[in-house]
Amino acid sequence: MVQSNAEDVDGYLAEVPAARQEALRRLRELCRDELVGYTESMAYGMPVYERDGGAEIAFASQKQYISFYLMRGDVRDAFAERLAAQDMGKGCLRFRTPERIDFDLVRDLLRATAVGPGTMR
Repeated sequence: MVQSNAEDVDGYLAEVPAARQEALRRLRELCRDELVGYTESMAYGMPVYERDGGAEIAFASQKQYISFYLMRGDVRDAFAERLAAQDMGKGCLRFRTPERIDFDLVRDLLRATAVGPGTMR
């Protein structure tokens, strides 16, 4: 599933392959726990977390991997050393299998994002 037509995150999670559901539910739980004050919604066919009308975090089940989108350039810069060992595109971490998700890193990225507004790139 590259892009979903689900109306909400519950619907999205119901559509993903069974082998990925637990990992994606855990990503959602982390987002909801750490991103206090953010709005959870669907945009571009995936779950997104917005603050003040701007999406800062998203995740998706892609064909070949699970993506975790970190739209904050300042947070990416602050975590450059830890992110260097990850499979990372311009703004997303790619996890080839659910077992490869570094939930501790994700939690730290979410906490850094939630501290306050920053630079989007």
